[in-house]
Amino acid sequence: MMLSVILLSYFSEKRIEKVHTSLSNLLGKEGIPFELIIMDDGSTDQSFEVASKLAQAHPSNVRAYRLSKNYTSAYSIYAGISLAKGACAMAIPDDEQLPYEVLVRCYREWQKGSKIIIPYRTERDDPILMSLWSNSFYYLINRLSNIKYPPGGADLFFVDREVIDVLNEKIRPLNTYPLVEILKVGYSPSYLPFVRPKSSSAKSRWSFSKKLRLASDILFSSSTSLIRLITLIGICSSIFSGLLILFYFWMFFFSDPILWGYKVPGWTSTICFITFFSGFILLSLGIIAEYIWRIYDEVKDRPPYLIRKD
Repeated sequence: MMLSVILLSYFSEKRIEKVHTSLSNLLGKEGIPFELIIMDDGSTDQSFEVASKLAQAHPSNVRAYRLSKNYTSAYSIYAGISLAKGACAMAIPDDEQLPYEVLVRCYREWQKGSKIIIPYRTERDDPILMSLWSNSFYYLINRLSNIKYPPGGADLFFVDREVIDVLNEKIRPLNTYPLVEILKVGYSPSYLPFVRPKSSSAKSRWSFSKKLRLASDILFSSSTSLIRLITLIGICSSIFSGLLILFYFWMFFFSDPILWGYKVPGWTSTICFITFFSGFILLSLGIIAEYIWRIYDEVKDRPPYLIRKD
């Protein structure tokens, strides 16, 4: 049965043909029929032109599309999934950081009956700060949400046609990440570890702002814990404030304003509490606003991405 391979293309003019050749050789050797869907994510080089020529040369199993602008890989995955015709599908990056043998391993696992297979790296050779950020973020997500990422996180997945139809028909791909929705639908996903080749010299083209946006989309689309945390802190603050009022009441009528040998001026405690609670209120409003503007995006009912027709 046919496998739909979605190539996430962005400034890939020098890599597309190499990827197609490598996939053709490997999957042909393994006897796996496949189609290659090249999703260009608004590149301004010749990536789409190269992809179009490749599709013309191999019309039986290569198709090329491009988005109207750079939407980031999450929307490229959603777009590719919506176009997939195979019995199963997987998106792959264009930078060779995912060994193509992983595709074969996922396909064999799928043949055994798995509906969702999630490959994840068992070790990272990223800079220390990047690894610390990534590991800390996924640990936080696992603690705050009801979805569970594999150790060190993951961003790609191999899915059955049944799951593809769920994504296309039931999930609105706006301000969320595909793997978050995949982990939410259940189907008892299988996890497949792999090691990224040390020889891979490709560098990530994700800027810090894109990573921050991705992190916020994953966090706010997978968890309501921050809203509940605000409620919990509000309750604790109210209890603390009530006890503090009783304490000051007792001190005013039955004691003196001396605490552990130090006279506490009234304005000091007032400024401290005003500053603390003002900061907390602004933080709470910011968290609530993150959820509200996502609701606003939803009710506008605009398409999350556009595929160009030319």
